[in-house]
Amino acid sequence: MEARDKQVLRSLRLELGAEVLVEGLVLQYLYQEGILTENHVQEIKAQTTGLRKTMLLLDILPSRGPKAFDAFLDSLQEFPWVREKLEKVREEAVIESPAAS
Repeated sequence: MEARDKQVLRSLRLELGAEVLVEGLVLQYLYQEGILTENHVQEIKAQTTGLRKTMLLLDILPSRGPKAFDAFLDSLQEFPWVREKLEKVREEAVIESPAAS
């Protein structure tokens, strides 16, 4: 995952924790796309609260390869406002650091 995308996830961590329920489509989509392993899914499902599940997912995602951020965006079908916010912050990060391109 690109440093810019890691920063976007970090900067919105608490907001994502409050607004995204990863138990349903999010986890299954990321598993289907090969971003998460079966062990990751089981570990996330074992967490006791929705917030802990989301936080663990956010801890795992940055280490899951270059497609992880885009796959996470795609997994947010049930949370279009969250996806839009992530995309907006990502675009702003590109504008702020044009040397990264």
